[in-house]
Amino acid sequence: MKLSILDQSVAIADKCQDQVINDTLNLSTIAEELGYSRFWISEHHNHPTIIGTAPEILMAAIAAKTNKIRIGSAGIMLPHYSPFKVAEQFRVLNSLAPNRIDLGLGRAPGSDGRTALALNSNNREFSENFPSHVRDLIAWVTNGDLLEGHPFGRLKAQPISDTSPEIWMLGTSNYGSQLAAYLGIPYCYAYFITEGQGISESIKNYKENFKPSKFLNKPKVNVCLWALASDDDEKAEYLFSSRAYWKIARNYGELDTLKTPKDALSKLNENNWMSEFKNMISSSIVGSSETVKNKINSIKDDNDFDELTILTWCHDEKERINSYKIFSELIN
Repeated sequence: MKLSILDQSVAIADKCQDQVINDTLNLSTIAEELGYSRFWISEHHNHPTIIGTAPEILMAAIAAKTNKIRIGSAGIMLPHYSPFKVAEQFRVLNSLAPNRIDLGLGRAPGSDGRTALALNSNNREFSENFPSHVRDLIAWVTNGDLLEGHPFGRLKAQPISDTSPEIWMLGTSNYGSQLAAYLGIPYCYAYFITEGQGISESIKNYKENFKPSKFLNKPKVNVCLWALASDDDEKAEYLFSSRAYWKIARNYGELDTLKTPKDALSKLNENNWMSEFKNMISSSIVGSSETVKNKINSIKDDNDFDELTILTWCHDEKERINSYKIFSELIN
């Protein structure tokens, strides 16, 4: 099973945000050394925690630092942009790293409503036209033809070459899985967003409705999990407290940078949230290599997918890298 990484450039307490972006860049080279198949980066806007705002720019920097790992957006939130402009950006990226570029597409704003309007005043209209915009984008980015009579039918996204990015649909519901199936492109289910609720239905819906295309002759499913591995269960749970506190606090309307485990545990105690923390541990993919292996195998047994992508948050960058090392040894 192919193993990949999703990185969100998470803001760390007391760390310069410039360094966070450079940590993402550094992790991409480590991922290549560890044998990961893909390195994907997310897109969020006006977010105090997730500060990766321009995946297409960071992808170019990663392309210059790596040689073989696939590089992708997970994803480009298409309602913010002109499909033609996105196609041009990814044609350029494809020239920089032929046969290594993935274009993951999503409909979610990756931001709040006000920010979405600031990015594109026609955001609501673009959201409603998402399927047709995806169709046009696919044609442009693969140097294909638009529908007959299309008003922009003569436009070509350049540079033109013999290779094209691999296009993925990202989602957490039947909407994205149905569209991916109809278009005959790969589908990635964001398990980390839903805690797995709806995964079986989405994958089943995608596979049952899949139409072979010039891009793909059979369904291809990737599942993205939030997971953290360490030397033993106790240490992993200690490191996980940073993410757990952030997530619980978010549910109460607080968004902030990722705190140290020490500060997070103190805050969890102070707010009487320890029981919620313990519940999160039991339902999360956190622990030693053996523990996380068993939890991942359980998910795989219940859901048939082809690729696995790991997303890990950790206050200590060295511990985050160690977690990815453990996962690379576990799967490869």
